[in-house]
Amino acid sequence: MADHYETLGVARDASADDIKKAYRRLARELHPDVNPSSEAAERFKQVTHAYDVLSDPNQRQQYDLGGSGGMGGGFGGFGDIFETFFGGGQSQRGPRSRRERGQDALLRVEVELNEIIFGTTRTLDVDTAVLCETCNGSCCAPGTEPITCGICRGSGQIQRTVRSLLGNVMTSSPCGSCRGYGTVIPNPCPSCAGQGRVRARRSIPVDIPAGVDTGLRIQLPGQGEVGPAGGPNGDLYLEIKVKTHETFSRQGDDLMATVEVQMADAILGTTVTLPALDGDVSIEIKPGTQSAEVLTVKERGITRLRGAGRGDLKLGIQVVTPVRLNSKETKLIQEFAQSRRPVPPQFSTFQQGLFSKLRDRFLNL
Repeated sequence: MADHYETLGVARDASADDIKKAYRRLARELHPDVNPSSEAAERFKQVTHAYDVLSDPNQRQQYDLGGSGGMGGGFGGFGDIFETFFGGGQSQRGPRSRRERGQDALLRVEVELNEIIFGTTRTLDVDTAVLCETCNGSCCAPGTEPITCGICRGSGQIQRTVRSLLGNVMTSSPCGSCRGYGTVIPNPCPSCAGQGRVRARRSIPVDIPAGVDTGLRIQLPGQGEVGPAGGPNGDLYLEIKVKTHETFSRQGDDLMATVEVQMADAILGTTVTLPALDGDVSIEIKPGTQSAEVLTVKERGITRLRGAGRGDLKLGIQVVTPVRLNSKETKLIQEFAQSRRPVPPQFSTFQQGLFSKLRDRFLNL
């Protein structure tokens, strides 16, 4: 444990004035506002604690008799003193500006699935802070202007001289009269009450790019709220939500849908034109098409958000078996069955795999 007398650099019979002078000299060299190094900060604590003990007659007597000298007491007392003297850190120099950056805003936007294939344009109405047209952000009534604060004389700071163990210490704090601005507004703008901005509804044209998906956020720089006193605008963020479509679903950049095919068309084959999200699409149902087969139409999916080209349109086939047949239809089916070799129903791993594939892709999306 370091000797307190050695820490202050004084003799053991030093007077109270000698101890005070030694401490003041070392404190001026080691205080964090003067010397920011970690070694200086540690020595400053030791010097402050040594002075704390030796400047008190009772603690000094106990220390001289071999006591702990208040080692368990910490350094809180003098830490608080210097917090007061030096403001707890660097104080702001000069008046602060009334102009501040506006806040960012978040807006949720719902879009249809067909709108994200090629992208779309929306005009959004936003309730936000806009520049006051009466004062144009000056915060003053027309024909007036701010005046210099008579308390801080425009500095925005109040300085006081405090007597301390280190001598006279100058402290600085924001002026309470002008709140640190250095000026006061005797005649605030009647439209914005001296804020330089007002609440209003603003229309913003927005380009929503192709390929966006639910949860994606689009940043629109400078489209947020205008700042106090006409400060720069914040940013506007759009959070996208893509609505669920009753027929088509999405998997990455691909579009998925299920096509119901009548049994006769699945057996004989056919060509059909269907309305897709971006126009009609023609597909060929080959003879003998089975349920759970997937037909792929290239480049008819969603335009990729990052990169070139589009995804595909994937159509899962569901063969529909007739439920009610008239007597003529029933006779024709019986004749058809009799003309073929009878094959009883049985399990098929291949067909089961196709069914699972179709189920996972289309029924759970």
